[in-house]
Amino acid sequence: MQLVAYLNFPGTAREAMDFYAEALGGKVTQRFTYGQSPMCEQMSEADRDKVMHSQVEVGAALLMGADGPSPHAAGSTTVNVMPETPEEAERIFAALAAGGEVTMPLEETFWAHRFGAITDRFGKRWMVNCLKPM
Repeated sequence: MQLVAYLNFPGTAREAMDFYAEALGGKVTQRFTYGQSPMCEQMSEADRDKVMHSQVEVGAALLMGADGPSPHAAGSTTVNVMPETPEEAERIFAALAAGGEVTMPLEETFWAHRFGAITDRFGKRWMVNCLKPM
């Protein structure tokens, strides 16, 4: 399992993640916009070019980020937990949600076997993200 910082930006994710890749000596290995996703029709025209997900790899390290729509306030940080199996994702999600607030139920998405978001009982934001092979 990996714990990965997930940075939210106010429309500057593309520029920021390109900068981090160069500054850290890594590379952007994933990036897609809201307009490239199945959610395209749910987004305003102005938001379709914003980054829904971006990933920088530096050796074995990862940094992820996006232009975060509500409830992820721009400029906030979320811890992204990346378990290897859907069963482990379900266990972790339930544990972190205890006493907290589920902001996105754990479910299958086009990129993940399981994805969900939580604000824990301490007010910290978490994503549980059991990825599908890309």
